[in-house]
Amino acid sequence: MPFSHHSHSGEFCSHGKDTVEEIVQTAIGKKFQVYALTEHMPREEQDLYPEEIKSAHTAATLSKQFHDYYYEALRLQKAYAPEIKLLIGMEIDWIRPSSGQIIENLLSKYHFDLFVGSVHHVHTIPIDYDRKFYLEARERAGGTDGRLFEDYFDLQWEMLKALKPPVVGHFDLIRLMSDDKDVRLSQWDGVWQRILRNLEFIAEYGGVVELNSAALRKGMKEPYPAAEICKEFLAMGGNFTLSDDSHGKDQVGTNYGKLLDFVKASGLSTLTYFEKNVATKDDRFPGVSSKSVTILNIKEHPFYF
Repeated sequence: MPFSHHSHSGEFCSHGKDTVEEIVQTAIGKKFQVYALTEHMPREEQDLYPEEIKSAHTAATLSKQFHDYYYEALRLQKAYAPEIKLLIGMEIDWIRPSSGQIIENLLSKYHFDLFVGSVHHVHTIPIDYDRKFYLEARERAGGTDGRLFEDYFDLQWEMLKALKPPVVGHFDLIRLMSDDKDVRLSQWDGVWQRILRNLEFIAEYGGVVELNSAALRKGMKEPYPAAEICKEFLAMGGNFTLSDDSHGKDQVGTNYGKLLDFVKASGLSTLTYFEKNVATKDDRFPGVSSKSVTILNIKEHPFYF
């Protein structure tokens, strides 16, 4: 059964395309059985992206947009229930310590099925937006990719400790704008020890790391996270799920064939997905729980034919 736990639209995201309903219809057409809607959380005024500023967005308009997204997602979840299991959530953005309270307020205000825990900024600068921003963040970190990577994984550590996200988003996103997108992170001891620390904590609290195919459509040889990271997390008993991180209907399920080949090559035999209306011990998300499916069962699904 194909599934994705991370998606965006042009309706509620300035760098996406198409409406949420068009994306849901595309997922149904591609025979997805579980699809998570996870628009970006609203950010503070100082953290607006260039296209948001150009569109005259403010922190207030982003909050209103997110509110509208949530209730549209509820409508779609009910309307398409006979055809697909939609999960409603958000992708959070841990920028600074004060991000934690903003996120907790959103979790209290809205009834989410799950959320994706991500880091897109280091030293409050976007590290996946463009090369110019990336270089600015790198300079502030000390001038090298290695130092910036250390700071990224330290910030991720703060986010993990504070929130224990059920799904950890694009674990090694920091690779995207670096000098070498396919760099072996284990070459830097300081970086690698931070990665192992973070993975151990995720495995300990039962978080699920997404295998995110967006890296492949952005020209990287491996998805997020890279194989060396996957092998370490697997050895710790960690669980993985699939995400397309789509930002439009044409990206729904993109590169899932390659992603599944990567999964098999990495030694994974099962994947995890979330499902609604199943009893769970997680008091924050009482309407969902995780289930496992074998790679063989996934490969036999009509999506892959």
